[in-house]
Amino acid sequence: MKIEKLSIIIPAYNEARTIFKILDKIKAVELTEGISKEIIIVDDCSTDNTQLTIAAYHSENAGLNIRYLKHQVNKGKGAALHTGIQHATGEYLIIQDADLEYDPAEYNDLLKPVCSGFADVVYGSRFMGSNPHRILFFWHTIGNRWLTFACNMVSNLNLTDMETCYKLFNTNLIQSISLQEQRFGFEPEVTIKIARIPNIRIYEVGISYYGRTYDEGKKIGWKDGVRALYCILKYGMFSR
Repeated sequence: MKIEKLSIIIPAYNEARTIFKILDKIKAVELTEGISKEIIIVDDCSTDNTQLTIAAYHSENAGLNIRYLKHQVNKGKGAALHTGIQHATGEYLIIQDADLEYDPAEYNDLLKPVCSGFADVVYGSRFMGSNPHRILFFWHTIGNRWLTFACNMVSNLNLTDMETCYKLFNTNLIQSISLQEQRFGFEPEVTIKIARIPNIRIYEVGISYYGRTYDEGKKIGWKDGVRALYCILKYGMFSR
């Protein structure tokens, strides 16, 4: 399938310090085969200057295709992703966090299996390849690996990084799935449900990871890991 447009879904909550930096990185990317970019920012009721920062950036970069959507109440990252997915008009979409942990320069690495006709879904793995990875939290890494292992058990996949931000989806496929999780349970839910689509072709490619500390704005915690495990059981073993 010829890809004319890639929708880039950015959930944002209190990201005024970094949102313009990630938009600069996205702007600089030249997508393979002349694919155009649609940037959909979903502001999950930020309490800082995120909205003003985005408005100023958009006015200074009028040629960049940016769509700004805002929740009137804080609903969670998963809910912001649901909103972005519903409004995507590209043939494919990719999830991009508003912080600087993931590098948009690697979009073409994820697009390659799709443009070559092999994949419907591509995950970017922080645990594959020789790309740079910031060394941070031991227990986060162990938790991610265990959650990925548990998710693989119920989905019959062999992913190395289920919790990755970088997920590239065929837009029609992802829009056809009923998604419920409002917060970080989105990752296992979407993985399990996408794996159940008949004849789905899922690929993984290695990506870089420039993780941030809690002082730098990292939001996910141990409670989110517990919720992710609950979602693996809920959608993997008790729901079809």
